[in-house]
Amino acid sequence: MTDHLVTATAAPGRDPRAFIAGLPKAELHVHHVGSASPRIVSELAARHPDSKVPSDPEALADYFTFTDFAHFIDVYLSVVDLVRTPEDVRLLTFEVARELARQQVRYAELTITPFSSTRRGIDERAFMDAIEDARKAAESEFGTVLRWCFDIPGEAGLESAEETVRLATDDRLRPEGLVSFGLGGPEIGVPRPQFKPYFDRAIAAGLRSVPHAGETTGPETVWHALRDLRAERIGHGTSAARDPELLAHLAERRIALEVCPTSNIATRAVTTLDEHPIKEFVRAGVLVTVNSDDPPMFGTDLNHEYLIAARLLDLDERGLAELAKNAVEASFLDRPAKARLATEIDAYTTSWLAR
Repeated sequence: MTDHLVTATAAPGRDPRAFIAGLPKAELHVHHVGSASPRIVSELAARHPDSKVPSDPEALADYFTFTDFAHFIDVYLSVVDLVRTPEDVRLLTFEVARELARQQVRYAELTITPFSSTRRGIDERAFMDAIEDARKAAESEFGTVLRWCFDIPGEAGLESAEETVRLATDDRLRPEGLVSFGLGGPEIGVPRPQFKPYFDRAIAAGLRSVPHAGETTGPETVWHALRDLRAERIGHGTSAARDPELLAHLAERRIALEVCPTSNIATRAVTTLDEHPIKEFVRAGVLVTVNSDDPPMFGTDLNHEYLIAARLLDLDERGLAELAKNAVEASFLDRPAKARLATEIDAYTTSWLAR
């Protein structure tokens, strides 16, 4: 699939927005709380007026302007603090699914950080029930299939790792939609190898490994994620472009990168879009997927990330369709479901080009 991304060239003057808007998609790197729209954040802030998060949607644009990655984490955690009850969890989850469906996202692996909620006093059983109720309701109403990645908030240390793996592997609590295990938060000062025992337990319980790595640190962090955490996909992996051996390894093993261009600019992981390493990844034959990360916080959505990819990679409609199929290939859908979604993407593209 990736080879086509190298050769496809957008037709001069053709605007791909309409094609992208209708393109069936999968999203693999999008955060639960980070997907709260300004409307939902405002509603939650109004419910909890002791928070420093503004309840005025217009004021949120300024609030979501970040000076660096550390500032982003501070702001992100302040929004996390708005999710205090099972009802908040259910509202947030269902509305995230609504927004994904609006963008023709047929399947999404939503990264959830249960430790952030349980440590704030939300009953763990009630938390699981809330996300599962929202998942089933969203699939029934919108047709969008949600699956969960439970991730460790790295800044909270090994206590959070122990709690997250317990919640992810306890058969009495583990939600039906859980498919993978991740690691987020800051990378600087949070080495990946210390989390190996927790990933080992999650993998033994049948979960797939999808840690963040190489976003704000060097390629050695990606190597640690691969060797110590047995990563099957890498969240961001931005610095992998600096290591040809690593790129070759990722390409040979078909280990996908979950690339989030706007996020990387917003957090200052990359200086400008034109300097983004996505082009180097594609040239090296790495399986590239495009994702939105924390879309409202970064003023983006998945459709906009596809538009950015179209420009950076000079993609026409067929190239964009192949990019969408990359996400299907890298997903944790079963083979029949992957085939169905890939067929839907092909049918949409053929119909579009025949107009």
